[in-house]
Amino acid sequence: MRRSPPLMQLPRPRKRFSQNFLVDSNYVARIVEAIAPRPQDRLLEIGPGFGALTGALLERVDSMDAVEIDRDAVRALRERFPPARLRVHEGDALDFDFCALGTGLRLVGNLPYHISTPLLFRVDAAYASVRDCHFMLQKEVVERMAAIPGTRQYGRLTVMLQYHWRVERLFDVPPGAFRPRPKVWSAIARMLPLGQPASQARDHGVFSRLVAAAFMQRRKTLRNALRDLLAEVDIAGCGIDPGARAETLGIAEFVRLANRAAARLSVRAG
Repeated sequence: MRRSPPLMQLPRPRKRFSQNFLVDSNYVARIVEAIAPRPQDRLLEIGPGFGALTGALLERVDSMDAVEIDRDAVRALRERFPPARLRVHEGDALDFDFCALGTGLRLVGNLPYHISTPLLFRVDAAYASVRDCHFMLQKEVVERMAAIPGTRQYGRLTVMLQYHWRVERLFDVPPGAFRPRPKVWSAIARMLPLGQPASQARDHGVFSRLVAAAFMQRRKTLRNALRDLLAEVDIAGCGIDPGARAETLGIAEFVRLANRAAARLSVRAG
């Protein structure tokens, strides 16, 4: 087993990057065990910071990639780990082309809380290149990711992710595991790509637009929330009550509605 150099003293965190460094070695070990990396795995860490998790992962894999926006952290990582073992890509993960690294990627990271949702959508767009994801996020976000219909946590993020992924909440991480100490609890989420969805959306753009509209104002019924995309008769024609609210629908029902909307838009375009 390879051993990594000790972690350097942490610098002052930068608020604009929403930095909270994981410093509890017990939780680092639990995350690594959940990932269960093997030597030849193709790991990509998003936002490694100064390498607390990176060092533990490099004890288990031959080499890995990381994308980091903080120049000081990039410099420290390159000084601490040889380039043959850690390939550091300097830049914003929101602009990073995950697919450029090929297929079978295992994505890991303590995702910045202030951009977690757009970053999850960025990862979702590359799902065909990904083997699995293990992310630490704000506990509330993980609850939304793994929610079931009929709960208050169930929403747009839930539906869009669960269309492509099986999402599992593994364990929680307390504020005391970080420096500086955040005001909220965190949690570890595992995301496994489902492959071909059981219910296939005809047009993913229309699916995304319909789901966003359905949850724009949660108290609205479907007949009101979707009036720009579907008539009441179209909703009923999908076997769905127009008086229902979005949080009561499963993924397959959203797909049926989106496919009816896509068909209507196609007719209008023709």
